[in-house]
Amino acid sequence: MQNLLPEPPATFLPADVEADKALAEAGSLAAIKAVAADHPAYSAAWAALAADALAAGEPVTAYAYARTGYHRGLDALRRNGWKGHGPIPWSHVPNQGFLRCLHSLSQAAAEIGEADEAARCAQFLRDSDPAAADALS
Repeated sequence: MQNLLPEPPATFLPADVEADKALAEAGSLAAIKAVAADHPAYSAAWAALAADALAAGEPVTAYAYARTGYHRGLDALRRNGWKGHGPIPWSHVPNQGFLRCLHSLSQAAAEIGEADEAARCAQFLRDSDPAAADALS
């Protein structure tokens, strides 16, 4: 059976040039934390902190960073027309911070034994854009 309803449009978050530049220039964990403090709505900084915490074997800290970036990303997506479903293209660089947070949230949830949350986040990532799930796996 063919779905006659149109697919929702893709959501493209706006770039944050100032935050992008600050994160690109951040040469230390302390500098990345400063970017997150100065730009708390910027999911890419939270994603970088979550990835660092995962690499350091700190899944609870990673979970907290990833969850923060995930929720700030959801807020941004909604402000930009997202209705709770539909594509969030990985190819659009400003979307990558949110998608990275979603991936790290799935990983951290798995490490702390939250299997349902890990599976839900992994599926949400794949539903948002299979290319994101492939790139981050």
